[in-house]
Amino acid sequence: MRKRTLAVGIAAAATALAVVPAAAQAHNSPAAAASKPSATRLQEGSVSAADLLAKVNGCKQISKGKYRTDEETSATVPVCEKTGAVFWKADMDVDCDGQVTSKCNKQTDPWFQDDTYYHTSDDKPLTAEKLPYVVVPSVSGIWDYTKSGIKGGGVVAVIYNNQVEYAVVGDTGPDKIIGEASYAAAKGLGIDPDPETGGAESGVTYILFKNSQANPIESHSDAVKRGDALAKKFVAAN
Repeated sequence: MRKRTLAVGIAAAATALAVVPAAAQAHNSPAAAASKPSATRLQEGSVSAADLLAKVNGCKQISKGKYRTDEETSATVPVCEKTGAVFWKADMDVDCDGQVTSKCNKQTDPWFQDDTYYHTSDDKPLTAEKLPYVVVPSVSGIWDYTKSGIKGGGVVAVIYNNQVEYAVVGDTGPDKIIGEASYAAAKGLGIDPDPETGGAESGVTYILFKNSQANPIESHSDAVKRGDALAKKFVAAN
């Protein structure tokens, strides 16, 4: 549910260039997507990153086409399917949308929106600074996530730099862009969470467990508990 337009002045060219970045936080330079190493390696649950990654080699593509990781890139990322889950391998752009906080607001994020597609149990937007959540592409002819058993609050294993973090499906993005997660999700994995200049250019694997749902959606601990159980089943089934 992210649609952004940012006017960027380029002094060297003495002209103004209108940039429409991926609603999923497109980066405008390689430096912008640099990630910071994690001081403490994150391992949520008992299933290792290596065990999960071993099950997502190859791709049984279920999307009718491929997605871009940013507005300016070509479409190279398919949505793939395994028993009990769908997955993709992409970058991570930083979503700061949702409730206003000191880290996520119109001053820190030029594309900030004070809402998320999915809401908390008391019908408030999610809090990107505190809750690890993943953004899925809006329904389109490429892929309809709802027909793959993916729903709001669905549990997601996010793998980066040999770390495992559990998140929930919390927001929707452009229908041709993939690879975005919340401020909290990035920070937990040691990725620079700055919504304007942070993120990771590549190396992020998203495994979305079918027909799963954290209860309530805003409970990270519940997502971790359910995620660990689902990850064990996923590894055993594949």
